[in-house]
Amino acid sequence: MTSAIRAWSHCLPAANARLTSPTHSLRAVNASSLLAGAAVRTSAIIAIGAALIAGTAVATADEHHSDRDGRHVLLISVDGLHEFDRRQWISEHPDSTLARLSHDGTVFTNTSTSKPSDSFPGLLSQITGGTPRTMGVFYDDSYSRDLWKPGSNCTGAPGAETVYAENLDSTVNGLIPLFPQPPIDPANLPMGKVNGACVGIPPHSFLQTNTIFNVAHDAGLYTAWADKHPAYEIVRGPSNTGAEDLFTPEINTSQIPDPTTVSVQATDAYDQLKVAAILEEIDGKSSDGSARRPVPAIFGMNFQSVSVGQKLVNPVLSCARNPKPGNCDPNYVPGGYEPGTLAFTPQMEQAMAYVDGAIGSMLRELDAHGLLESTEIIVSAKHGQSPIDPAKLRKIGDPISTILTNANVQIAQNTEDDISLIWLTDQSQTATAVAALQADKNGANTGHIQAILSGDALADQFGDPRRNVRTPDIIVQPIPGTIYTGSKAKVAEHGGFSEDDTHVALVVFGSRRGDERSADRVVASPVETRQIAPTILKFLELDPRALRSVRLEGTRALPALGDD
Repeated sequence: MTSAIRAWSHCLPAANARLTSPTHSLRAVNASSLLAGAAVRTSAIIAIGAALIAGTAVATADEHHSDRDGRHVLLISVDGLHEFDRRQWISEHPDSTLARLSHDGTVFTNTSTSKPSDSFPGLLSQITGGTPRTMGVFYDDSYSRDLWKPGSNCTGAPGAETVYAENLDSTVNGLIPLFPQPPIDPANLPMGKVNGACVGIPPHSFLQTNTIFNVAHDAGLYTAWADKHPAYEIVRGPSNTGAEDLFTPEINTSQIPDPTTVSVQATDAYDQLKVAAILEEIDGKSSDGSARRPVPAIFGMNFQSVSVGQKLVNPVLSCARNPKPGNCDPNYVPGGYEPGTLAFTPQMEQAMAYVDGAIGSMLRELDAHGLLESTEIIVSAKHGQSPIDPAKLRKIGDPISTILTNANVQIAQNTEDDISLIWLTDQSQTATAVAALQADKNGANTGHIQAILSGDALADQFGDPRRNVRTPDIIVQPIPGTIYTGSKAKVAEHGGFSEDDTHVALVVFGSRRGDERSADRVVASPVETRQIAPTILKFLELDPRALRSVRLEGTRALPALGDD
């Protein structure tokens, strides 16, 4: 390691390291006693996270890493992180981890995530190199014309909603556990015909293209991933290989209050479980610290904290949600950004500070084991969040379904957040549906419709819905700031095609690391997060064209990283 890089790593903010005890896992804080019973206070998960976050010690270098001389990629998705957020954070915190990564790495300032900007296609674009057109995955809650609902035994006409989230989890006494990780219950899977037999379709089989984890596995490399639901076994792709260490603690567990609806602090504590797993893996152990393993060639995680900081209306502090006199804070500002100035709100500031420190702890751990020079670090986001400007927020319920129902259009599935993805029961009604939506747009515009995507324009981007069993018949993009919800619990959402949904941060540290900053380290030309996948494979000296989506869509590696 050069002296400059060593000095850089030692200047990282000291925060959010793991436990100083031999294991960083949840077990180290006696989780069973903390989580006993269903009616656990919010303080339980906060206590877990506080114990995991406490301390700044890093382990001494271990001489038994079997991958010490190999290359590694640490892929981090800070869900919700806009390029706007990255710029604002490093401007206000010039000595932060993100600032140092940005200064000494390559920053892509015009990066678009997937469209739709949901978590599932957002992550999958980064690890397949594809768009929903070749991935076959439009949302975690979508529709497939060739599948049947769970428990149907493939009877009746095909066509079923496909939800791949906490709904798949097995339960214990009716509750979804946090630990041990709940396995997927086969009875909860949509069903399809495989070789003439009716079977449940797990997430990895739902994905229609391979992933970087499959390619790495085929090359004999060991990989790992951590995410928010067991359904994220989808990263293992159709061959169900790779991501040998898959750590997916259920964020919507029944054992504690859902951290995404409680507070940023609770979400930080949940995220720290995954940070602890990453630190174990850097140490050459399994994610739970129980066994020796190679340091993964590809590993990483998602953070939920920033996304929650952007969306949450705190159920205690908000007078709108907690209206009893004296029980709320009249000065509390929900969501991520202050009206007018767009400065971070306190809860967004807290989320950014936590994530920044957590990433710093990973870099210090890599340095402690002599792995920083051989590790490429990529920080981006599955999705953004809309709106950034709270003045643009409009929560309007579900007028799209009403418009179509009033036109006698039969809806098979309407997936809505700040987007509306519409699958019709009868595809011959597409023109009728589009006409009804266009009439509303031209008139009262109760649906706050900005654009309607259908026909050839939709087929060109996503495949022809008459031939592609996953493609929606119609996509409605509302006016930015519109959310199809009536919920008081959130003031932002993602999924749509707007600037705030899709313009995410992207920083790559490692490929062109050196002692001097060069002019081409800031790349302003448009790039997409799907270019991360071939970039990772090139760094590992694997063939990007081993990815089916890369071949079909012509996805290129990110530019300006010194290996074009």
